[in-house]
Amino acid sequence: MRILLIEDNDELADTILDRLRSEGHAVDREADGAEADALLHHAQFDLVLLDVNLPGRNGYEILRALRSRGDTTPVLMLTARSEIDDRVVGLDAGADDYMVKPFDFRELSARCRMLARRRSGLASNVFEAGPLRFDRAARHATLAGRDLDLRAREVQLLEILIDNLGRVLTKEEVADKLYTFDQAPSLNAVEQILARLRRKIEGSTLLVRTARGLGYLPYLADDD
Repeated sequence: MRILLIEDNDELADTILDRLRSEGHAVDREADGAEADALLHHAQFDLVLLDVNLPGRNGYEILRALRSRGDTTPVLMLTARSEIDDRVVGLDAGADDYMVKPFDFRELSARCRMLARRRSGLASNVFEAGPLRFDRAARHATLAGRDLDLRAREVQLLEILIDNLGRVLTKEEVADKLYTFDQAPSLNAVEQILARLRRKIEGSTLLVRTARGLGYLPYLADDD
């Protein structure tokens, strides 16, 4: 997933970044609320982790502005506020989930996966397409019981394809989901990663059609 973390506590932010990046997610971080709000006007993410007490602009204001623009990106609120009224305010403002600090990082990871599944319409962490089996929680894929030994970027790309079945993705969209702002991706690198992944999942019913001039269309063979 491409995730934006909006958190002004450096120590907590570094721990969250280390955790989520170790799981293969592309995560950017903003510490200032006003700068984060400006970023969300022109950049797309799969998930936003949003603190409430921020310099510049608080989390509730950022969330309300996001929803007022019709942006449905899942938002998980991270806050030290534990009172019921505060949670109600956040949920009514458009938050999809809410975690009170301090929290267990295993639970944070699980809630991120849950929100990704919900947006994709999937009920389980396990995705199957013919002999292909991908466990989102374990970040592990097998084909007919054989470990595919996917590289980190290939796991990321596989997840992107699964989450966008039946939708054409431009190369630029794929690159944006694979890499953070600090990284320098190339469209050629995206093509190479896709080529390797296609070879590894050959024989499954998950296929990727190249739409000339448009991008890539992931789909299941049974839907063809």
